[in-house]
Amino acid sequence: MRRGRSERGVLLPPQEMISKLEKTANAGNFYEAQQMYKSIAARYAAAERYGECLDILQSGASVQLKNGQVTCGAELGLLLVENLTKGKFPVNDENLDRIRKIYKDFPRIPVPQNFGENDDVEKLSETIGAAKARVESCSSFLKAALKWSADNGGQKGGSPELHLMLAEYTCSESPELDMAKVSLHLIRGNSPERFASTLVNFMDKCYPGEDDLAIARAVLFRAALSIGGQTRKFSSCNVYTPLVILPRSMPIPPGPLTQAGSSPKNIKERRGSIKREGAHVRTPSRHVRNSI
Repeated sequence: MRRGRSERGVLLPPQEMISKLEKTANAGNFYEAQQMYKSIAARYAAAERYGECLDILQSGASVQLKNGQVTCGAELGLLLVENLTKGKFPVNDENLDRIRKIYKDFPRIPVPQNFGENDDVEKLSETIGAAKARVESCSSFLKAALKWSADNGGQKGGSPELHLMLAEYTCSESPELDMAKVSLHLIRGNSPERFASTLVNFMDKCYPGEDDLAIARAVLFRAALSIGGQTRKFSSCNVYTPLVILPRSMPIPPGPLTQAGSSPKNIKERRGSIKREGAHVRTPSRHVRNSI
């Protein structure tokens, strides 16, 4: 019994440790601070003092990210999610707020989209490489948080708020935007308006001819997830949600799918005429829905 008390006695109050480690990191000793954050947090976790462990890891992740140490910050963020899982912490506003605060501290450094002929190729390559590293680090952190939220009382596919965070960071920081992957998170998010605005912004930047594809993909993703029962926030909207909720100040670029003849009403009429002609309209198969 004495031994147990002695082991717990060496654990200083977490706020003292947080202040000490923050000074070490802010002095530029990032590697030393990182190892201390990890070892001290592990000792609190071993003593099953998960609350204090989370406080230390959250502080460490934010301090490292604010100092531009993205890899270190993401690593501590992943450890925080790991301890949320070990401690069986529920998905509630208090625990989600830890994720929110770390997410907000990830650097936002827009990558230039138009490169001039006289630009330094090596510098541009470094800029793009750093942007990819930021997106990968933030994605790893948020995907781990999504898994925790799905396994500990959240929605089946993970917290809609976390899906939206992942989509937003990828859109703002990725030098090579993959709209297909982003759409999968936006459609599971809790903001149809942001989904619509992101879609229109992408249509304005994509290659000619891809704008209609972007709309069709968004509608089909929405339809497939609706059939699978994986959307809640969108449940009061139909599959044309990304189109009909746009503000009037944000016009949709013209194209075959956005013409008046392709409105939901006219498409419904066409479908009826197709059925009368004996054609068969298929819905996405279970395999397709699961893959989405």
